[in-house]
Amino acid sequence: MSTRSNYETGSDRSIGIDAERLAGRSFDYQHDLSLVEDVDLLAATPGGDINWLEDVTLLVEDGVPAVFDRYSNSFLKIYFPIPAGREDEIARKVLVKHLQSGNSYGIALKERHAKFPQPELGPWVAGSRTVGEDWAPPGPPEGWESPGH
Repeated sequence: MSTRSNYETGSDRSIGIDAERLAGRSFDYQHDLSLVEDVDLLAATPGGDINWLEDVTLLVEDGVPAVFDRYSNSFLKIYFPIPAGREDEIARKVLVKHLQSGNSYGIALKERHAKFPQPELGPWVAGSRTVGEDWAPPGPPEGWESPGH
């Protein structure tokens, strides 16, 4: 299995949307198991409801193990060997690390598009700053004039 991503090799061939393509780079925790081993899934679970993690499983995208980031509708590929029997656990840890790091494209869009006050990094990070307190719908582009129908 290759350890280089489509983004890093310049390949445009992909079935789905990759988180690293949205971000313009890959992340260290996609390549190194030791960087996610200390993720405490119970502590990171919003409201103590572990059920949301049951839907997070290890998938395969473009022949590479991956986890789906529903906040950006993209796949986060995993390039390190995953120990047998820990597939879903590791997928969950990689996803939580991605969310806690603020690297999910969906989280990056919150600053501009959040329509109500919410933690920027979501419920996965205690004390995260609040965004969406001053949202207003966008107006027409500057210089635009109504066609006068």
